[in-house]
Amino acid sequence: MDLFHWRDGLDDPFQEFETLQSEINRLFDLARVPESRGIFERAFSPAVDVLENQDSFQVLCDLPGMEIRDVSISISGSVLTVKGEKKPSEQKAGDTYRGEMAAGAFQRTLQLPLAVDADKVDAVLKDGVLSITLPKHEALKPRQIAVKAK
Repeated sequence: MDLFHWRDGLDDPFQEFETLQSEINRLFDLARVPESRGIFERAFSPAVDVLENQDSFQVLCDLPGMEIRDVSISISGSVLTVKGEKKPSEQKAGDTYRGEMAAGAFQRTLQLPLAVDADKVDAVLKDGVLSITLPKHEALKPRQIAVKAK
């Protein structure tokens, strides 16, 4: 009874290690940016932080190199949508040796835990960071209730 089956023509048992090494090398030679796997994935999707304090939510969206005319914001109930398009940087003389700067259209839709007052939303783009302040509705803000003794 054989413990394992030898393949025909395999004289060197260390050939399997060389095959494994070449497969591992091939694995790490893949491109850094994966191909799109779905209709909602974009080549460029900015990072977003959502902060909450007692009176409002604050959304910070990382948009380096973008101008305010390239960004639009909409809100419906407790859903915030940020859309825009990051233009590719101007090509300089010469061929690109390495290109990692993403560009293209994007859309980020965020579900906030509570409805906000859409009439008082404020957005500022400064130093490549879009800061959106979304005040909570007055009825949803926590209130102190005084306890009376009788």
